[in-house]
Formats: sequence, C-alpha cells, structure tokens
Amino acid sequence: MINSFPIVQNWLMQNWLIAIALNFILGAIALLLPRKVLTTAGIYHAFVLGVTIWGCLGWQGYAVILSYLILGSGVTRIGKDIKEAKGIAEKRDGARGPENLWGSAATGTICAIGQAIAPNPLWLLAYTASLSTKLADTTASEIGKAYGKSTFLITTLKPVPAGTEGAVSLEGTIAGLFGSVIMAAIALAVGLLTSPWELLWCAIAAFIATNIESLIGATFQEKYDWLTNELVNGINTTIGAAIAVIIAQLWRF
Repeated sequence: MINSFPIVQNWLMQNWLIAIALNFILGAIALLLPRKVLTTAGIYHAFVLGVTIWGCLGWQGYAVILSYLILGSGVTRIGKDIKEAKGIAEKRDGARGPENLWGSAATGTICAIGQAIAPNPLWLLAYTASLSTKLADTTASEIGKAYGKSTFLITTLKPVPAGTEGAVSLEGTIAGLFGSVIMAAIALAVGLLTSPWELLWCAIAAFIATNIESLIGATFQEKYDWLTNELVNGINTTIGAAIAVIIAQLWRF
C-alpha cells in the first residue's frame, strides 16, 4: 500500500505557502493604495486572517470571506451622503480597523481552524452562517439608516431616529435577508456549502441572530461600556453560526 501521508503533508505545506504569498502580495498592494477599505493596522491583521482562512479552508473559504469584505465595504458606502447628513455614517469613512475585522470574522476564523483540526461539514456551515449573519447585519443597518422610512425600537416598536441602537426598519430587514442569501449563495457556488437547504438554513440563522443582536443593542449595549459594537458583532456571528448548526442537526432527525 502506498503511504499517502507525505503527499498530504506536501499538499498542506504548499497550501500554506500559497496563503502566505498571496496575502503578502495583496497586503503590499493595499498598503500602496488609499485606505478606503482597511486602515493600516487593519491591513496587517487582514494578512493574518487571510493566511489562516486560506490555510485552513483553501481558496473556497478565502473567496467567501473576501466577498464579505468587498460586499460589506460596498454596502457601507450606499447612501453615504444621507448618513453623513444625519450624523450616523461609519467612522473613518467606513475603513475597517483590527477591531472591526475580528468582530466580524473571529467566529468564522474559529470555525475554519476547527475544520482544519477536525474536519466536519458542520464547521463549513457554521463558517458560512457567521459571515451570512454579519453581512445581513451590516446590510440591514446601512440600508436602514439611509433609506428606512420608519425605524422602530425592536423592544417596544416605538419610532426612534435611524441609527439608534436596537432600531429596525422594514427596508433594512429586507436588505439584510437579501445580504445573507447572497453570502450563502457565494459559499454554495464555490462548493463550501453542498445543498440549497444549507443556504436556507444560513438565511434563517442570520435573520434570527440579527434580530437578537438588535435586542442586545436595545436592552444592554448603552448600559455597559464594555459591550462594544465589535463584541456584539462577535456575539451576533456566533449566534448565527450556532443556529445554523442546530437547524442542520434537527433536520437530520
């Protein structure tokens, strides 16, 4: 019998070398360009994130998280003038720093590492669901702040100004659902997900988790200084990943 271990070992080494080389090149290019998407510190942290994701999940996982970064940054700029006039536009012109990066991607990174250590399709589902949840949250928030005709506090359904923690709008909610489906569809297209049902589970998980995040924002975030947006994002994505896995497990029974 042929010993396949050296072949696997060589493939893994090549995969990580590709990850390092690709992200080094992309990072170097990013440092030469205006800081529209990432701050300088964010670029260095994105290097670590990118190497980890490609090394653990290959190009498929990398394509998904890169798509999130591009789409999330693009959505932030939609209705920018409107949000600036209201005083609720993202700081640094939407450029993401390390805290934003890891708030969005820490859960996904843990899932990627889990897949590398103990391969299981549930890790891939959780990874995708975490990013679907984050894109849903970003899309709902940014579209709601710019184009939400009526925004309500999720706990009382009383009208509140756009940008209020815990505020929701019909326009934002619909946009968030659309964002989660796009993210999961990309994962399905590259083969990270294997069934349209998994796409549906990610969308359901993202919808539930995003509303839970709004509840957290409305009830706790303004009361506790340590409960930052980045920490809430981490909680949000973790809830989304967990719900998708729970749905998948229940589906099997």
